[in-house]
Amino acid sequence: MAGQGGDGPRGTIRVRQAKRVAAGGNKPKQISEQVGRVASGDAALSVAVMRSPAGWVEPAQTSEFDEYTVVLRGELHVLGGGATMVVRTGEAVHVPRGMRVRYATPGPDGAEYVAVCLPAFSPDLVHRDLP
Repeated sequence: MAGQGGDGPRGTIRVRQAKRVAAGGNKPKQISEQVGRVASGDAALSVAVMRSPAGWVEPAQTSEFDEYTVVLRGELHVLGGGATMVVRTGEAVHVPRGMRVRYATPGPDGAEYVAVCLPAFSPDLVHRDLP
């Protein structure tokens, strides 16, 4: 597989370079997949670093995967069920599959966070609302 090396213990796969994944939302957001369908061909789970600008918001989604997110910097807002959860630096959130949510980074500095999806993220599994 491209971008990977076999110089470690037998059976291990190293991803030498993250792969960009298309992002939804009103502003450009960087998604760098480290492990997953795009970066390593792994459908079991994905791990991606997200960098969202100030004022970013994406359409609501009802995913077919569990999403675990750890905020590294800033605040990630998780909107769903008539409530907003603000997840701050050093905190984490689990959004279970089948839950309709919308993510946003309205703060002045945006946010940086790591998302782990189980099974791996796929545009076919995210089911975003059309704009």
